[in-house]
Formats: sequence, structure tokens, C-alpha cells
Amino acid sequence: MQGDVDQGFSFDLDAFRAAYSRFLAPAAGAAPRILLTGHSHQAWPDVARDALAACFDDAARLADDKWDAAVFPKLAAVGAAILERMGFDRGDAIAFGQNTHELVYRLITALPRREPLRIVTTQGEFHSLRRQLARLAEEGVDVEWVSVEPRAALADRLLAALRPGTSMLAISAVLFESATVVPRLDEIVARAAEIGAVPLVDAYHAFNVVPIAWGRAAPHVFAVAGGYKYAAMGEGICWMRVPRASALRPVFTGWFADFDALAGSGGDVAYAPGGARFAGSTFDPSALYRAAAALEHWDRFGLTVPRLRAISLRQTGRILGLLDAAGHGGDVISPREPERRGGFVAVRCGQACDVVDRLRARRVLVDARRDALRIGPAPYLTDAEIDEGVAALIEELGR
Repeated sequence: MQGDVDQGFSFDLDAFRAAYSRFLAPAAGAAPRILLTGHSHQAWPDVARDALAACFDDAARLADDKWDAAVFPKLAAVGAAILERMGFDRGDAIAFGQNTHELVYRLITALPRREPLRIVTTQGEFHSLRRQLARLAEEGVDVEWVSVEPRAALADRLLAALRPGTSMLAISAVLFESATVVPRLDEIVARAAEIGAVPLVDAYHAFNVVPIAWGRAAPHVFAVAGGYKYAAMGEGICWMRVPRASALRPVFTGWFADFDALAGSGGDVAYAPGGARFAGSTFDPSALYRAAAALEHWDRFGLTVPRLRAISLRQTGRILGLLDAAGHGGDVISPREPERRGGFVAVRCGQACDVVDRLRARRVLVDARRDALRIGPAPYLTDAEIDEGVAALIEELGR
């Protein structure tokens, strides 16, 4: 079938689906799955499997020389491509980690020492940040938890909370429970920088599905994201964009943060320039190989972030229409306005985890966060699959 996306480019869906033969093909004797988990674990293209073999082959061929000959050049190329897809300059600084928590905590340990340390965040942050900040609050860090409701005034509440003496701002670009795109992000980040706070934005639910216009935030923002969700890169590949002018010295640091010191004589703790100052230590490069393959995959099909956004908005709009037609529109907690909606649709459901399990038994995969049932399309889904999956969901909601 030839899929024509409304926003003005031609997209060969059959050819695209053929690139996912491992994930989309049903297991022997099993019914096909409908993967409405594009916001959580997006299917990997077949080239990711080839990339894992290439990682092994490079190690076998090069042994310890693989780092300079293969891994570090791939790191640089992947970093530049990621920065471009995030809306930054390809030459900006970037640090890699196996998860965003590792990178965020490294940044927290680099904050200028103030008494007390004060961090402004929201009550709608993902569990890893929420848990870490709650634990730091137990140790005396002053954490201000800004309510996300009502969402229309969220930006105003954040701006009011950013008072002089704040050490850090830590917020998401897209809220993980409702897919709400946080408004006036550039204004909020600019205010944080103005009062001397380090601005951190979790862009995980924006990367590769919601373009961000950083505007005044660009010179100042630390932005983390990863490849597990909309980028189809799998686990173990996360990153943090670092402002070019940053001279922060993380306390939580590894030897890759000053790689050249290995041949030196020791002395004071030094940091390499750019994003390397936030590096950790020896890592598994296989995730990097998958990331490079996935990025090439998107480019091969001409799927820029704006084009992926167009596909996503059409699909989430279709899901909203189906829910409305079935009388469940009042349960939707995701924004109706396309410009305010991220890459999935969330429905309030008192027994969300039970519904997830029942749908899984029917080979329809969705997920839940507390009482929010999340339905995440992906560019390889057909309209018929979306319709069938949402119809099954509606049946289970009616139980």
C-alpha cells in the first residue's frame, strides 16, 4: 500500500514495514501483534540486528584497537546526527550514558555549592528524576514541586518558582503521563539562566517525534534524551546536550571524562573539553552501533523529525476520533490541540494495569502509568492496525 501523509510528502508504508520483518512478523503459530507501544519500546528495524553483528565483528577484528578505529568515530557521527534531530547545532557538545539518570545525577553533582541547594521541578516528572530528587530532599536539598495542573498555567507557575538562589531547573519538554507539550519552554529556560540556575530539560518524549524550537534557551540548556522510545535504537543509549560555555566539574565522574590523563602523571582532577567532561567510564558500544543503524534507517526513508511529527499527529488524531466516536472522549487526558500533544494518547482508567494485561492477552500492546492508559502509534503501523487495536481497547474499557 502507498500511504500518503496529509502534510505533503509521499511515504511508502509497505517498503517501510518490510524493514521491520523481525518485530512485525508473528511468531510461529501466534496471531499478529498490534504494537501500540511506539512511545515506550518502539520496534527495532532489521538493520539494528545487523549492527549488533558488526559490533562483534569489529571487536574480533580490532580487539582493543576498536575504540580509536571504530567506536569513537561512530560516537562522533551519532552525536552530530542526534544534535541535529534535537534541534541543536551538529557541532554542539554532547555526552553519552547508558541511561538519562546517570547523566542527570552527574549534572546534579556539578551544581555550584549553595546552602541550601534549591531545585525547581514539577510533579509530572518521570520516576527516575522524581525518586532521585525525593531522596535528595531527604538529605536537605530544597526541592520545589510545581503542580502540573491546571496545565494551561504551568508555565506561569514555573516562572514564579524560579527565584534568585535557585540552583537548578529540572523539567520535561513533554509530560510522560499525558503527552502534554510544556508551553513556553524557551521562556522558562531563559528565566532559569537569568537567575543563575542550571536549566535541565528532559526531552525523551520529544526526541524524534516532537520538534522543539529552543529559541532563547539554546545557549543555556542541558537537554537529555535517549533512543529507547521514538528513535527505535533500543536500550543503553542516552545522551545529554551540553552548552558550549559550560565549565561545570561533576563530582560523579569517570576516567573517560579525561581520557588523555591515562598516559599522564596524575595530579589535579582535570576534565576534557565539551561533552566529554560529563562522560563516565568504559561502556558497552553495541548500543552505539544500533543507534547509528537506526539513524541511517530514518534517513534512508526520508523521515526527518517534522515528517515523523506529521505521521504521529495524523495517527494520534485518528485514535482520538475513535475514542470520541465510542463515547470515551471524556476519559482522554492528552491535549486535543495538535501543537500541544506529544506522541501518544493517554486515557484515564481506574484499572489501567488490568486493561493492559487483558489487551496483551489479545495481542494488543499498550502500557499504563498509574491510572493513565497510554496508546502510542508508530510510523510502521497501518490505519487498520490502529483501528483494530483501539477497538479492542474500547471493548476492554467497557467491561
